[in-house]
Amino acid sequence: MVELEIQIPTTFDPFAEAKDSDSTGTAGYVHIRIQQRNGKKSLTTVQGLKKEFSYEKVLKDLKKEFCCNGNVVQDKELGKIIQLQGDQRKKVSQFLVKAGLVMKDQIKIHGF
Repeated sequence: MVELEIQIPTTFDPFAEAKDSDSTGTAGYVHIRIQQRNGKKSLTTVQGLKKEFSYEKVLKDLKKEFCCNGNVVQDKELGKIIQLQGDQRKKVSQFLVKAGLVMKDQIKIHGF
């Protein structure tokens, strides 16, 4: 028999790439991620928006546009993060481009 070296992942950390980098924006990119909660429930997180934007106003518009709930979380290492209920990755990226907050090539979508 042939011996194979297989590593089984223990847990998935969606912010592992952001922790490896030294800046909060990671070269001007906006990272849109999905976090699995329990069952079919999930969270969409938006990290890396410019600091001059009002996160609360952006969140209010996102919640109104997608009919979902959300909040702004302050993280020590990553700065402010917007969390939204459900899988809103594509909708959020389209909204940010349409609103003129970021360019399409500045968005990185992570997830399944």
